[in-house]
Amino acid sequence: MNKYLKSFLFRGLVFGGFGPIILGIIYLIISVQIDNFTISGSDVFIGIISVYLLAFVHAGVSVFNTIEHWSILKSLICHFSTLYISYLTCYLINSWLDFNLLAVIIFTIVFISIYFVIWVIVVSIIKINAKKLNKIIN
Repeated sequence: MNKYLKSFLFRGLVFGGFGPIILGIIYLIISVQIDNFTISGSDVFIGIISVYLLAFVHAGVSVFNTIEHWSILKSLICHFSTLYISYLTCYLINSWLDFNLLAVIIFTIVFISIYFVIWVIVVSIIKINAKKLNKIIN
């Protein structure tokens, strides 16, 4: 088995369980805030499975950044595409997002914006740390 696939699966399995825990916390907060909040067993089941898979994929896609023979652009496109498809699918399956074009367009704009901001922050932190390490080495 390819070492990157093994790494993807390992990372996903290690961190996948955090999704259902977060979903449980969100349902708990909602139940405290909304009187007579109810949710069906099938909705809970679908929510748990989908957020587990979302957390699994989210943890696993970090492997794209470790593939040394890939360009940064290829890694970024694979990382972004995998996360976008996973989040969109999860939101649609759980009815957290209406299944219409306008809702998907708004979701896409928000997703791209947040992804870009996080990417800029991460790249900035990496550059700052690299400069610090270069000063130490020199």
